[in-house]
Amino acid sequence: MVSRRTFLAAVGAGFTMPSLSVAAELPGSKARKLAIVTTEWRYHSHAWHMGERFLVGYPLQGKWHKPEFDVVSAYVDQKPENDLSHKRADEFGFKIYPTIAEALRCGGDKLAVDAVLIIGEHGNYPRNELGQTQYPRYQFFKQVTEVFRKDGRTAPVFNDKHLSWKWAWAREMVELARAMKLPFMAGSSLPVTWRMPAIDMPPGAEVDEVLGIAMGGIDSYDFHALEMIQCMAERRRGGETGVRAVQALRGASVWKAMQAGAWESGGWDPRLFEACLCRSQTLAQPDTFSHRYPTAEQMRTWVKDPVAYRFEYVDGLKATMLLMNGLVGDFTFAARLKEKAEPLSTLFYLPPNPNVVYSAALMSKVEEMFLTGKPPYPVERTLLTTGLVAAAVKSLSAGQEQVQTPHLGIRYQAPHESSYWRS
Repeated sequence: MVSRRTFLAAVGAGFTMPSLSVAAELPGSKARKLAIVTTEWRYHSHAWHMGERFLVGYPLQGKWHKPEFDVVSAYVDQKPENDLSHKRADEFGFKIYPTIAEALRCGGDKLAVDAVLIIGEHGNYPRNELGQTQYPRYQFFKQVTEVFRKDGRTAPVFNDKHLSWKWAWAREMVELARAMKLPFMAGSSLPVTWRMPAIDMPPGAEVDEVLGIAMGGIDSYDFHALEMIQCMAERRRGGETGVRAVQALRGASVWKAMQAGAWESGGWDPRLFEACLCRSQTLAQPDTFSHRYPTAEQMRTWVKDPVAYRFEYVDGLKATMLLMNGLVGDFTFAARLKEKAEPLSTLFYLPPNPNVVYSAALMSKVEEMFLTGKPPYPVERTLLTTGLVAAAVKSLSAGQEQVQTPHLGIRYQAPHESSYWRS
């Protein structure tokens, strides 16, 4: 049997990177060419959030920025009644192809685009027994890289959100990109959106415990919340070491953990929880009040289905992610640093519909990677958060037992420069 290492070495052989300084041109255009590969394209879908930034541009530092790309082709896997893909294709002059290979080759016989945007979110796809939606991100990526393999050249690729619902596939995607020397980036908009206050984890900080509070469901918004936590935690002293164990709690178990009062007792630091709520702009209130800190009884009344992920990093850092629908409608983070009396805390700000400018923040980083061939932050971050989601839903399905995660011993060094928007 051929080993994974041998296979990846073989498929990576003979590849050369395309010249990012010379792009194929449309008549009358000097822009580079972009292909969009998506599950569906409708109002408020991620293709609408992200793909359309390359059609119409986005605000950037007080100016309207038009990316140096023309969307020339698309593959759309599903087309619901409110599909927008054909309308956008007619207005902006690109073609929708029946296969991913044809979209990347623009109907020809060789790769004809300079970048690929994979958006595997939304649409009617099956859910497995763990509650994970089986979005075809892995299948999309494999078809894209198969074109690269056959045509003997690559182009930078961005994969929206987590890499795959299946850990082995997520790891294979990263390994294959590395073997092909393929510029590859993935993840959430949370790490790059505005923060209030505009702070980051100090590089090399000694951190004891971190906590994030968010809204939304499992296998969805939990990923965003984990990316929020990870983009801060990865900056600690020694760099990222990976996660050794994960335990997911739900319902009454969350309230019991909250009463524990400390990580060592099965809960979390209540000062971090308070710091997060004090950064929230959507904190729930009883009738006739405008801003009052909720009691434990009120929280239990408002939050019908609390979820917590407690995970421990290899270097000993403790972390908790909470989904508290009914209590908050935003994303906040807090950390306890050694020899600091007060927690470091901030709100990860998400501007509202219809403009949802946080997706512009993410696409600005994607455009940077498409132009330079260098991701502004490592894909290993999203590999780790992908694995955390998979381990947490496994823990829930296993009676909320702790799951050991030796496969998540993922080490990497975060860039020194912060990547979130501040202007």
